[in-house]
Order: sequence, then C-alpha cells, then structure tokens
Amino acid sequence: MKITEQIKQPIQAEMERFESKFHESMTSKVALLNRITYYIVNRKGKQMRPMFVFLCAKLLNNGSVNERTYRGAAVIELIHTATLVHDDVVDDSNKRRGFFSINALWKNKIAVLVGDYLLSKGLLLSIDNGDFDLLKIISVAVREMSEGELLQIEKARRLDITEDVYYEIIRQKTATLVASCCALGAQSVSQDEAVVAKMRLFGEYIGMAFQIKDDLFDYSDEAIGKPTGIDIKEQKMTLPLIHVLNTVDKKSKDWVINSIKNHNKNKQRVKEVIAFVKANNGLTYAENKMLEYQQKALDILFSFPQNEYRDALQLMVNYVIDRKI
Repeated sequence: MKITEQIKQPIQAEMERFESKFHESMTSKVALLNRITYYIVNRKGKQMRPMFVFLCAKLLNNGSVNERTYRGAAVIELIHTATLVHDDVVDDSNKRRGFFSINALWKNKIAVLVGDYLLSKGLLLSIDNGDFDLLKIISVAVREMSEGELLQIEKARRLDITEDVYYEIIRQKTATLVASCCALGAQSVSQDEAVVAKMRLFGEYIGMAFQIKDDLFDYSDEAIGKPTGIDIKEQKMTLPLIHVLNTVDKKSKDWVINSIKNHNKNKQRVKEVIAFVKANNGLTYAENKMLEYQQKALDILFSFPQNEYRDALQLMVNYVIDRKI
C-alpha cells in the first residue's frame, strides 16, 4: 500500500465526503467558471492540506469531526488553489503537476479572475457560516505567504540572504500554509487556544522540513518533479547554497555569486556550482537542519496520546522527509 493511502486510512470517509463538498463550494452560475473549476477538481494532487485538517481534528476530538472541520478543509483548499492559479500567471508557467495550467488553457486574464473567484468563495464560506475564528487563521496565512514571496524577490536581487532571513522566507512562503491546516483542524473542534497554538507550531515545523527537502531536490539526480539546478538558474538562494556562501573564503564566495548572477544559464557552470556546494557540505548541513525540524514536529506530536490519528500524522511527518517528489 502506498504511504499516502496508509495516511488516508483513518480519514477515508471524511476525504470522500470532502470531495463532493469541495466541488460544491466552487460552483457558479457562470458556465465558463464551472468548466474551469471542474478541470481544477479533476487534476487534484495528493490533497495533503485537507488530510492535515481532518487528522488534527480527529486527534483532538476522540476520532470525530464536524461541519466546521469540513468547511475549514474546503476553505484552505480553495485559497491554496487560488494562490497556485495566480502563481502560474506570475511565473508564466504553462504546466502544473504535469497538466496544462489555467493560464495556458484560458490565458492570464481569465486565470487571474478565476483565482480571485476562488479566494472570494473561500472567504464567503467562512463568513456565511460565522466561522470568523477559522477565517482569521486563513487570512494570516494569505498575508504571510504574500510577504514571504515579496521578501524572497527583494533579497534575490542582491543575493545577500542570511540563514535567518531564509528561515523567515520559507516559514512565510511554505510553512504557514501547513501550520494553518493543523490550526484549522484543531480550532474546528477545540476552543483551547494553547492546543490550537501547539498544533499550529507542529504544522510549521513540518512545513519548514518540507521546504528544505524541496531545496535539496535541486541538487539531486533522481527523477523528480523539477530538473536539477533550476533554483540556481532562477537565482533562488536555498539553504545548501547559503550555508556554503557563509563558510567558504572570499574568492570562492565571489566565484559562486558571479556564477549565479552572470552565468546561471550556462549548464556547465551550474553543474560546477552544484558540485562545489556538495563538496563544501552544503547538502549535509541542510539535511541535518531538515531532520531537526522533523524531530521538533514529532516531539509535539508525541505529547498527545497514541492512536491511529497520531500514527497517521507521524507517517505524514516522515513522508515529508522521505518523499522522492
């Protein structure tokens, strides 16, 4: 059995019911919108976000969820989908998970409007049901994701990212969404602020580990979702690279920065930078940091009683580290 199927087992019924609720939450009177949202729903990924919402809710609520849990899962998925549609426009990307992106099929103007529509549907789903506590969690995530993206763009121009700034970028860009999923699951079934904060931190640590794993893929020759060296070509400063720039002598540092700024389209030069980062322990350092975040997440998880939901969340944490894509 695939690891993702194992993780889904304790929430199989909820995930099936969620599918129809999620599709329902997207519907519109405009035929074009329905065609596009149908296309989105049928090209879904692993659905890790709703899985986090349901598992965290069941962990804290003796194995049961409620309508608020379903709405929380639908809202986070609507808003996440909206950000992906907008991201593809910003990045001028024609593919998403191997399929054509919305902007590739229906052009940028329609893609931006669809993203706006999904965002508004997510907000209204919370407002119409009085889920203002859930709405606050989601709104903070959207704000942080935007700030993280802009901070990365600002720093990429100068290539002067410190390790602390890097952690802040990935916390906002990636980890805040996973943190929100876990906080939403908790908040939907519990009014205990300390427990909700604890689950939020659990999600944040997983998100940090997830992004560092993504960074490591840039140096891997395995068949994954993106070609090797793409971050270097795009002048993205990731943890292996940042660590090496902070530890090598000035001459080597200048060579690396010059390579990234002026020779990032030169395949041979990119290969040399990758080899240099590997030779100077960039990957080992990043892997150790990733494992530290994994352990922090597990420490929080193990503070809850053992049951099938905790076991599934533990599998989820380990999957983030062990995945090949």
